[in-house]
Amino acid sequence: MYEKRKGLFQAMTNVTNKLKIEYPIFQAPMAGVTTPKLVSAVSNARGLGNIGAGYLSAAETRGFIKEVKQLTKQPFGINLFVPEHHSVSQDEMRKSRQLLEFCLDDLHLNEINQPSTEPSTDFDQQLEVVIEQGVRVCSFTFGIPSEKVIKKLQHNGVFVIGTATNVKEAHRIEQAGMDAVVVQGSEAGGHRGTFLDNESYIGLMSLIPQVVDHTSIPVIGAGGIMDGRGVRASLCLGAQAVQLGTAFLTTKESGAHPLHKESVLGATEEDVQITRVFSGKSARGINNKFMTTMKIHEDDLPAYPYQNSLTKEIRREAAKQQNKDYMSLWSGQSPRLSKDISVDELMDEIVQAYQSMTK
Repeated sequence: MYEKRKGLFQAMTNVTNKLKIEYPIFQAPMAGVTTPKLVSAVSNARGLGNIGAGYLSAAETRGFIKEVKQLTKQPFGINLFVPEHHSVSQDEMRKSRQLLEFCLDDLHLNEINQPSTEPSTDFDQQLEVVIEQGVRVCSFTFGIPSEKVIKKLQHNGVFVIGTATNVKEAHRIEQAGMDAVVVQGSEAGGHRGTFLDNESYIGLMSLIPQVVDHTSIPVIGAGGIMDGRGVRASLCLGAQAVQLGTAFLTTKESGAHPLHKESVLGATEEDVQITRVFSGKSARGINNKFMTTMKIHEDDLPAYPYQNSLTKEIRREAAKQQNKDYMSLWSGQSPRLSKDISVDELMDEIVQAYQSMTK
């Protein structure tokens, strides 16, 4: 299909030229969903596949990168979570764990384990793996790494991308010396990259031109983009590339649980809500029993990553037992546009739809 697409897409930008990709289409680095097959398929289709390494150890990150390299010779990226520093007491964790006990009977669990109040991270080691393995694109979510980290990556030939949900955050990313910024509209599925003050719920079509007008680094639009129409709208507003998550989540190569894919494919825009109950951080997903039951306790839950650790076993068991009432079914705001197709078919549809609108 690539040969059919070749020459159709004329939106070459500084980003596509710099990254040596044909199309300004990034696959969102969905932690827990991306697979080597998904990442490599997007890159082989001349977009930019991205590894979601936020929940991986350094050793797992190295192994994942090596698998992708075996499947593609094209450029691909990786995304890391900047460690967040929140404090929580054992008593707060105990109270939150008690709130979750209603899940025990439905999932046939005896108890919910209480994780440590000192969550560990392999962030520094992952950075070394990125350099060691020669990955050429590294994006960050939930904050900005230190100036030392940014410069070290760039010195080793890595294109560094930050994630922002408003103009203030984009400014900070530019001031930190990063090469580009992903701006996430409120339509985005799963967690967004908010890291300053209160969360902003600014729609992508409003956010892109404001960031473009007030920063000088390339902007990559993300949130609710599912097809050629969203791509064209984003590029017309000044974005140099786009990043799609939910659209790739339902592809054949995605590592999303079959029930997750099925739920997105059958959902409407009204089924998708923002919740803190799974992780302690706001995320957009398809409403279910867990979200409905826990909603009244949202303000009493510990922050990410503590709540995320508390619900990890619940989510894992629910997936094993094919029980979507307790799974985190992340989805963007446009699930009606999702399709059960391959990556190559999706890329072909996006490029041809874009081209038909530019004639």
